[in-house]
Amino acid sequence: MEKMALTVQNSLLFSSTTFPKKNSSSPFFFNKRNKLFGLPLSSSKPTLRIASRNNKAIKCSISEVTEPKTEEKKKLMRRADIRNIAIVAHVDHGKTTLVDAMLKQTKVFRDNQTVQERIMDSNDLERERGITILSKNTSVTYKDAKINIIDTPGHSDFGGEVERILNMVEGILLVVDSVEGPMPQTRFVLKKALEFGHAVVVVVNKIDRSSARPDFVVNSTFELFIELNATDEQCDFQVIYASGIKGKAGLSPEDLADDLGPLFESIMRCIPGPRIDKDGSLQMLVTSTEYEGHKGRIAIGRLEAGVLEKGMEVKVCTSEDSCRYARVSELYVYEKFFRVPAERVEAGDICAVCGISDVQIGETIADKLTGKALPSIKVEEPTVKMSFSINTSPFVGREGKYVTSRNLRDRLYRELERNLAMKVEDGETADTFIVSGRGTLHITILIENMRREGYEFMVGPPKVINKKVDDKVLEPYEIATVEVPEEHMGSVVELLGQRRGQMFDMQGVGSEGTNLLKYKIPTRGLLGLRNAILTASRGTAILNTIFDSYGPWAGDMSTRDLGSLVAFENGTVTSYAVASSQERGQMFVGPGAEVYKGQIIGIHQRPGDLSLNVCKKKAATNIRSNKEQSVILDTPLDYSLDDCIEYIQEDELVEVTPQSIRMLKNPKFAKKGR
Repeated sequence: MEKMALTVQNSLLFSSTTFPKKNSSSPFFFNKRNKLFGLPLSSSKPTLRIASRNNKAIKCSISEVTEPKTEEKKKLMRRADIRNIAIVAHVDHGKTTLVDAMLKQTKVFRDNQTVQERIMDSNDLERERGITILSKNTSVTYKDAKINIIDTPGHSDFGGEVERILNMVEGILLVVDSVEGPMPQTRFVLKKALEFGHAVVVVVNKIDRSSARPDFVVNSTFELFIELNATDEQCDFQVIYASGIKGKAGLSPEDLADDLGPLFESIMRCIPGPRIDKDGSLQMLVTSTEYEGHKGRIAIGRLEAGVLEKGMEVKVCTSEDSCRYARVSELYVYEKFFRVPAERVEAGDICAVCGISDVQIGETIADKLTGKALPSIKVEEPTVKMSFSINTSPFVGREGKYVTSRNLRDRLYRELERNLAMKVEDGETADTFIVSGRGTLHITILIENMRREGYEFMVGPPKVINKKVDDKVLEPYEIATVEVPEEHMGSVVELLGQRRGQMFDMQGVGSEGTNLLKYKIPTRGLLGLRNAILTASRGTAILNTIFDSYGPWAGDMSTRDLGSLVAFENGTVTSYAVASSQERGQMFVGPGAEVYKGQIIGIHQRPGDLSLNVCKKKAATNIRSNKEQSVILDTPLDYSLDDCIEYIQEDELVEVTPQSIRMLKNPKFAKKGR
């Protein structure tokens, strides 16, 4: 049989065509229509093999889940000039740094332009904490094709963001650390992507680390695919080895190219273009919203079918078939790092629409005459709730701009418009609201944003949301993974045992003498655990958690052994009073600080609360002392917002103002101290 030679203009070359035997497996996945991602092939079904410099083939797969029904195949086609991808990973595995390198190498910025690190983390809070909180869009151009890239959060608390944006893409880059391998959040985001039937390219990042173990990581990732019931085609994923910070990638860990070329080639070959109905009626699912002062609300989503034009009359539909009419005033697409005005957008591209003031996430922008609603976005239920109430302390109104219950209510319900995984309910009184979220960090980020906006309020301790099934109380359980050095393992294991945790796996990690412990533990047991684990391991342990399932009530548990030191009266703290008070425990306040009656000023060294007078002044007498006594005062503990929320118990509150964070005893509870 005659052989044919195919060449391409990149480092990956098609070798001569071979014909597979009956049971042989091809590195490419051929779909039922004898097409390779929409490209027609000859009837003899040749196997196309791509040979790289290191003789490894790029194996591309796409799940059969994405195949449309037979009657729809005629209408649907793929766009070859667009790729929509999401970059997903566990926290700190290098997603945002990898996006930085992709932007630089596709000449998004000028050669002489000064660019900050982690350019996608534009939020002040994201930069301070070093984490991604909100998903963000950008695009790059590679070989005449536009690649829309969505950077996603790594924390499981922001899983709602990940679930939302998976509606906009056809494939994902799953970034995995070359030492840690798949972690809890890796499992979560991969599970969601496989449910959508998306194509997956696995990127083993930070390959330049001295303790990198790429073979173990790839095998662990493959096992994860099997656990999550991936199809055979999805399990045949392409692996790229990369160093995001150096901007290098390759098909083997020993042979990295000088740039990210192999990564871009894998995206173009392994992730299909969007499947669209070009001649159908307009449909666009709103997956994100933003707000700008002069433009109003901006709806962001992928155009599923039809064409959207500036000035067009459209119909906005919800899943309940209730529709209203609107007009598109402005239309934007993402080019490089910016939103660029557009007159017309065709199906398959991601765009931003202005002019619909009341549009919500999950609604469909459709054709005015024949448009129908798309299925709305579903996210998992919240597991933790906290109570928000107006500030009732003596210092109310000193720092904040918004202090009334009406201000608080408006702001909380406004948060629901873009934060799908959060719920807000009215509390027992008119000035109390119950906020439910995916975890304490999810709600803490909202609290931090509100205090920076000028709000003053109080929050109660986090509580888990239980379910009742067949008269049995079920509570949420999470999978907790703890990386801890061997010398501190005993105290960490004891601590997790007290919190009703059950160990199901323990293994060594790398060559640094670190152990990885995996526990199934009630969410209740995780409240306040992070600080306790850091104390037990002298700051060396790393704790990661992710929601697993609901299970039987685990029984009572104590999360804090020590009581609080409480201020006896209003006034200013004196050094004379602190000198004697610090013998009772660790203090939160120092000389000169203003306190009020009921404020928590320290941690008691014994169980139970203790009231102290830290405003007491030294009595003046007419007896001259021979010498002044030198008093050494301990440095007060500096607790952040996260620390305070972890610390407080049922009868305590956190007072949040723009410049201060204080803790106090809840006046509604009877005094339990002595």
